[in-house]
Amino acid sequence: MAPPYDVIPNSELAKYEALSPYNVVRLTRPGQDYDRAAHTFDEWLERRILEPDPPSMYVHEVRFDGKLRRDLIAALRLQPYEDKVVLPHERTHLGPKEDRLALLRATKVSLEPLWFVYEGRASGVQQITEVVSQRNPAVTFTGPEGTEHRLWVISDPALHAAVHAAFEALSVLIADGHHRYETALAHAEEVGGDPDSAPHFTLALLTDLEDPGLEVLPTHRVMKAGVAVTGGEEKGSLEETLAAIRGRVAAGTYRDHRFQVLPLEGELALVELHRQVIDNILGKRSPEDFLLYTRDPTEAVRWVDDGVGAAAFFLDAPDLHVVLKLAQEGKTLPQKSTYFHPKPPSGMVFFRLDPNRSL
Repeated sequence: MAPPYDVIPNSELAKYEALSPYNVVRLTRPGQDYDRAAHTFDEWLERRILEPDPPSMYVHEVRFDGKLRRDLIAALRLQPYEDKVVLPHERTHLGPKEDRLALLRATKVSLEPLWFVYEGRASGVQQITEVVSQRNPAVTFTGPEGTEHRLWVISDPALHAAVHAAFEALSVLIADGHHRYETALAHAEEVGGDPDSAPHFTLALLTDLEDPGLEVLPTHRVMKAGVAVTGGEEKGSLEETLAAIRGRVAAGTYRDHRFQVLPLEGELALVELHRQVIDNILGKRSPEDFLLYTRDPTEAVRWVDDGVGAAAFFLDAPDLHVVLKLAQEGKTLPQKSTYFHPKPPSGMVFFRLDPNRSL
């Protein structure tokens, strides 16, 4: 197992490769040698390092920091955003999509699940996953960051039909994997053919918004240059500032060894921080040229003190129900708006995109 491909820095790839000749990074992070990844996957199948399952869904459970989250893993039909079924909330960049598309073309495998969340209070999915999780798991393992995982296989067609019916009227929000979703859409268009064939689906990990173990972390901003912000509520420390913004439409700021809390008008602090503060400071200049990001607020303070940045802005974790509402309205959020934690490890399940297989 390994963390998702996009959270492993290049400097750590050798460490994961050294863990095992069968570590999944050999598939998900092959550099530019995409054909090698395809050959490796086929070789693992031939040598029965990987064993095919009958048509299956999976229940995945992760324990971390005294919490428990339960997910469903299944094949999700790829649909364009305009259908309002799969909802994005962040903009994407071209570079990562080109890399993932080249890998997808070579391997013809969905190598790791994209992460989606949904409002399923009355859907019945929770009851299904609860029943399945009472059985003995097929696999247990320890993942990155000391997380504990269990995985159950659902091969019962009746349960498949129940899950399908439960999701039929639901939309899903992309939690993690915007670039890979758009890549999978592009690949499906290239392949064409039967719209019910495997390439028109993607491997998906789906989590109920009401799951008590669903955790989203804020990402703080450090601006490299810009004028000072005035008129906020003075605070004496970082801890006091973070406590003051919790549950409010507000942001904290730090500059010249002073902390403030900035009350904001609107539904979501992240959106309003950019609209009311950052965009006003930068004018027509691109925020991506002037912003640094970190999930560690003490690191943001250190960057300002060391002169790496001019000012830090602190945020509380976003309300996911508001994020979903804005996505349903067709609105996208600034970059680095959500960080769902802990991310599902790569290597649990693969989904072969066989054009001759219909779902």
